[in-house]
Amino acid sequence: MSKFSATVVLDQLADLAKHISEKEIIPNFKRSTHVRKSDGSPVTLVDTAVQSVLEGRLPKILNVPVLGEEMPADKQSQIWGLRDSGIWCVDPIDGTTNFINGIPYFAVSIAYFSAGKSILGLVFNPISGEVFTAEEGGGAYLGDQNLSDNASRHGTLKECVASVDFKRLPEALRTRLVSAPPYASQRNFGAASLEWCHVASGLFDVYVHGNQKVWDYAAGALILSEAGGVMSSFSNTKDRFWGGDALSQPVIAARDPAIFKDWSNWLHISL
Repeated sequence: MSKFSATVVLDQLADLAKHISEKEIIPNFKRSTHVRKSDGSPVTLVDTAVQSVLEGRLPKILNVPVLGEEMPADKQSQIWGLRDSGIWCVDPIDGTTNFINGIPYFAVSIAYFSAGKSILGLVFNPISGEVFTAEEGGGAYLGDQNLSDNASRHGTLKECVASVDFKRLPEALRTRLVSAPPYASQRNFGAASLEWCHVASGLFDVYVHGNQKVWDYAAGALILSEAGGVMSSFSNTKDRFWGGDALSQPVIAARDPAIFKDWSNWLHISL
């Protein structure tokens, strides 16, 4: 995909995400009822409405199938199997619990997969209007700001601010992170795609999550990588992050490559 065509596609995605936000998401913020899916996570009519719009509109931008969070597991697996030849991967509202409860931290996440990895990614924050984008080999941006200019503000792991999702981590690791954390401070806000972007932009320095679905990381991980950050699965090297067959994986990431090495080593010792 040429730089020009990638730019056009990302612009179209930004327009689409903004339109969906204005028409479907913001009018229903704090107003949407929900049910529980089989895995216990909430879903609202807004989630399904937004995904329906994305399934209809994205193939008009690039004519490939759409993999989304709000579809049956067998259909997800079927579409995931097509990722080498090109698919869209979307989370219509990443951070549904926040959306339901009036916590202003959620996003629309859209990625284009080809050859088994994300090639284009966009994360849109409906509350702030921020648009994070990335193209493989073309850099990562917050609006017009090049995120590679945002180096980590801290030189050592012990000075860092971490984003940590405790709920899905192994018990022994959770305990050690609470009792003897290697970083200065910790946060978690409940919307993975935005958390990836906020590592990329330097709000967080390091990140760990015990199990993310591909739609949680597809856009955000590309944005971090193109900003100069590093990520891996617990079990894979950074070069194999995109190489797995599973729809989910535990993730480790950092804005600074040197800090990533210390962070990854500490986590693996603690497992």
